[in-house]
Amino acid sequence: MSPASTLLHSRHAMPIVLCSVAFIAFSPIVSAQDAPTLADVARKAQEERQRAKPARIYTNDDLKTQGLPAPAVAAPAPAPTSDAPPAAKEPAAAVAATTEEGWRARIARARDDLHRNEIFAEALQSRINALSADFAARDDPAQRAQLADDRQKALEELERVKHDIESSRKAVADIEEEARSAGVPPGWLR
Repeated sequence: MSPASTLLHSRHAMPIVLCSVAFIAFSPIVSAQDAPTLADVARKAQEERQRAKPARIYTNDDLKTQGLPAPAVAAPAPAPTSDAPPAAKEPAAAVAATTEEGWRARIARARDDLHRNEIFAEALQSRINALSADFAARDDPAQRAQLADDRQKALEELERVKHDIESSRKAVADIEEEARSAGVPPGWLR
């Protein structure tokens, strides 16, 4: 007898072999019955979407009602006339700047402007890097000339944005200094 047949005919090995065969044969059937079907998963996802709160959809009409943001640096107020009452001589920006909300709004606009310029500078730098890599990979002189022109325009724009960043930083520092000299609590500028 061969060793395999001896193992199959022994008293102790036969129940083990039968159990193993039964387990292997029926395990895919049992696991397939426990797994959810695609239709069950789709129904569950649809129920979750119906239970979820719908997202707010903004339209152009919503944007028009909000108005445009005020510029970061206010234009100088016109000189008051001598025949105007004293209350009318004070510009509205100065009145708004005396309140906590006015100071918060003013510094927030300046910081948002700075942040927007910094992000734009990073995007321009990424574009310049991509154009430089693309320029080095091209063999066609016409394509290289176009890429060099695009890269030069992006470099010029980056220089302009860097000047804007410096102006924005100066505007933030000026607002902070103006608030300090006016005795505004530091918490109003956070």
